[in-house]
Amino acid sequence: MIDIQVRIHDHFSVEFKTGYVTREERSANEFLMNTWLFIPHSLDITPSTYSKRDFYKDVKSNIRLITPVYSLQEIAADRSLPFRLLEEAFHALLAAGAPAIDEHEYQIKMFAAILKSALRQEVDHIVHNPVAIDREYLVARYVERARAITRRYRAARRMINVSTVPPNAISYYLFGDEYISNLVEFHTFRLMEGLQRETPACLVVTREALRSLAGEERAYKRERGYLVAGEDDREHNRSVIYRLGMLKKYAESELFLRSSRRRDGVWIEQVYYSLAAGLSMIFATVISFSFLRSFGNFTMPLFVALVVSYMLKDRIKELSRYYFVHRLGRRYFDHKTTIRLQENVVGWIKEGFDFVPEDHVPGEVMNTRARPDLLEASNRVGSERIILYRKLVRVDAAALARYNRYGTSGVNDITRLNVAGFLGKMDSREYNLYITGKQDKPYDKVVGEKVYYLNLLMQFRHDGREHYRRFRLMLTRDGIQEIQEL
Repeated sequence: MIDIQVRIHDHFSVEFKTGYVTREERSANEFLMNTWLFIPHSLDITPSTYSKRDFYKDVKSNIRLITPVYSLQEIAADRSLPFRLLEEAFHALLAAGAPAIDEHEYQIKMFAAILKSALRQEVDHIVHNPVAIDREYLVARYVERARAITRRYRAARRMINVSTVPPNAISYYLFGDEYISNLVEFHTFRLMEGLQRETPACLVVTREALRSLAGEERAYKRERGYLVAGEDDREHNRSVIYRLGMLKKYAESELFLRSSRRRDGVWIEQVYYSLAAGLSMIFATVISFSFLRSFGNFTMPLFVALVVSYMLKDRIKELSRYYFVHRLGRRYFDHKTTIRLQENVVGWIKEGFDFVPEDHVPGEVMNTRARPDLLEASNRVGSERIILYRKLVRVDAAALARYNRYGTSGVNDITRLNVAGFLGKMDSREYNLYITGKQDKPYDKVVGEKVYYLNLLMQFRHDGREHYRRFRLMLTRDGIQEIQEL
């Protein structure tokens, strides 16, 4: 199964989080994702102004494991697996000392990552719960479980804070402690924000419990010397944000897979180039032998034939190279990225980028694109530019299960596309419009926005099934304004 979530990351970047869910009975799971970008002609995005190198500069990808799924209730339970593995790692650290530090750090990171996912899912479940009368009960259970989890984690500090435990092991524990406190505080405020938006009446009843939980975490962080956001203190808050980012990267680093990229199809490309050189040489040799047989050695016709055959040989070679590379591009990709978990190969990702003419786009894709009549008419003068970004992903489910101590359902490919390169030739955002004036004024001037639409159509194939998703980015000279799924 392929699941995708699309969101605006910042003013100039859109993020695609694609989950490739594997089937355990298959060692090799293959997923194909084709993305067509339909770009307005007025933006002047062409092969000569926007190259492969430009595109790959604008695309950033991270490959990570799908976070193991546990509910907040499961984590807070007495015999929960995340807590059990974490506490086993603490006991091993007490018994073995330095040799057990790696496992100790791994379990802290995984526990924090799992808790983050559980808190996010619980908040979303409460805010969007279809049974409104259950929300107050769910909020009470959220507060109760969050307190139980933080209390249990913090109780371990005195257990491992002994002379036989290396100081860096204590530091790893404290990093986890600070990150977990940040998580509970952030998601509690996020829950209040969601209730205020969806069901203000529920927030009136639960506000004090949620404020108390958030206040406890802020007080705890001050007591422990952790950074806490302050009011009207930009310099301090800058440090808080930087610290939050560092802790996030640290805690989630065990989920990220190592990757190494190289060009794809290099060997077969050289074979095609050799064939092109061979064809041109055959042509030149046949011409030379034919004139030599007809006119003999050292004659003027032979001299002319040799010069012409040499000129044509080079052209044939270049045309053959172009033909073979064009054919190669249809069957092969630009890059192949090998993904590893703990130095073990668990799959690869191939990606390719090309401008494609409209008549090479599948009919079903064009039908799904569903251009308005006015756009179809204007395309006769200057048609949309179409970019095809291809991804072929193979994940070894058996290797994931073998080398991952937690169960995981697959991998996430988090790709960010920076659209700043598309904005250079846009008109100014503000656009003057005229309307009929009021009273004695003949007209009034109002300001509107000049917007451009970038359509993305995604095709997914896996396990014999195929489906499409279509998104539309609203762009102005100032960046991304909105994203819609159509």
